[in-house]
Amino acid sequence: MNPAAQSALQLRDIHLPAEPGIWPPAPGWWILAALLLILLGWAAWVAMRHYRLHRQRQRILAMLGELEQGTGASTTPAKIAQISVLLRRLALMHYPRRQVAALTGTDWLCFLDESGGNSLFSQGPGQVLATGPYQLTLPMDLDTRALGTLVRNWVIKNTERRHDD
Repeated sequence: MNPAAQSALQLRDIHLPAEPGIWPPAPGWWILAALLLILLGWAAWVAMRHYRLHRQRQRILAMLGELEQGTGASTTPAKIAQISVLLRRLALMHYPRRQVAALTGTDWLCFLDESGGNSLFSQGPGQVLATGPYQLTLPMDLDTRALGTLVRNWVIKNTERRHDD
């Protein structure tokens, strides 16, 4: 054979295509990454909400402990107002804002009764939450232990019930 023909017939080995690069990833990886980010965001939101509820619950329970330790003379309208404000904040975290935010006086006490107070807010020691913050002095017969127990039971009942939902 002719040397020119022989060089033309020399075949090259089969060449495989180049390996695909690591970047950019395939669309499936982008979708997986987006789903993971959404899941992480949701988990962070749930954890933050749980932390805020737990912190608010601890704050209310600590304030109730201070109230129960004091006598009727050391209980001031400001302490009663703080308890009422913290209860409202906790209620706003658990119930729709339009249902809770505008409630005052007996409507607020009725809401507390309906959500776990067993009529002890509107007809028992919880009445002081509606009137106490606006008085110069609280009644001498105020039963701080009964009020503390009532509010503590409401807080525990609502935070545990809503947390389980």
